[in-house]
Amino acid sequence: MQAFYAADFKREMGCTEAELLMWLPGAVNGRALTLLPRSAEIAIDGGRLELAWRELPPRRIALLRMPRLAIAFHFEGVGEAPRQAFMRYFDLYTQRGGG
Repeated sequence: MQAFYAADFKREMGCTEAELLMWLPGAVNGRALTLLPRSAEIAIDGGRLELAWRELPPRRIALLRMPRLAIAFHFEGVGEAPRQAFMRYFDLYTQRGGG
């Protein structure tokens, strides 16, 4: 989880597109979600978040292969406090593993 989330940023996530699509309804915490091919729009406090993703080659570590997606986040008309709160929840919801 990051300390600050800009209005526009990109990141890699270690998941498949199918996993992301399975997580999104819960990760948006009840907000309106519109799914489009390789993208999604989420309504947040009168504004919106546009997500766009593409598959990357899997990361290989010895015999381990981890799927990866490059994801672009673009917030439009969403204030800083709601943006930070949304992303903290999103990151906690989509976090894998740990210990």
